[in-house]
Amino acid sequence: MEKNANIKIKWLTAPEEHDYPAAASYLNLLYEPAVVNNITELLKQAPIVLFKSKDIFRASGLSLLGVSNSHVKKDQKKISSGQALSPLLLVRNMTQGKVIIADGYHRLCAVYATDEDIVVPCKIV
Repeated sequence: MEKNANIKIKWLTAPEEHDYPAAASYLNLLYEPAVVNNITELLKQAPIVLFKSKDIFRASGLSLLGVSNSHVKKDQKKISSGQALSPLLLVRNMTQGKVIIADGYHRLCAVYATDEDIVVPCKIV
């Protein structure tokens, strides 16, 4: 998919229920289970906030996955077909001064490939 500022990305009003266990699975690699449980509960209660996709990438320090990645392709097809995407789940790592993308990395890559200035709904703690 080429970058195209004319594409309108649709978003769900809240993360899907399966996004929280997915985030917890990833966070369990970084934190003790009790910390992960606390973060997950805080994410569920957090309000939706908006950040530009390019700013999320900068804050995370992660590399952009190529459009050949199968999960990114799947999310790009959703964007093209007008399907709504789930908001991202983010965690501030104050020790490292970075943002952890607990859930939604592939969605973020697909969105960024469409237009780096697109505003992305997120929950962040």
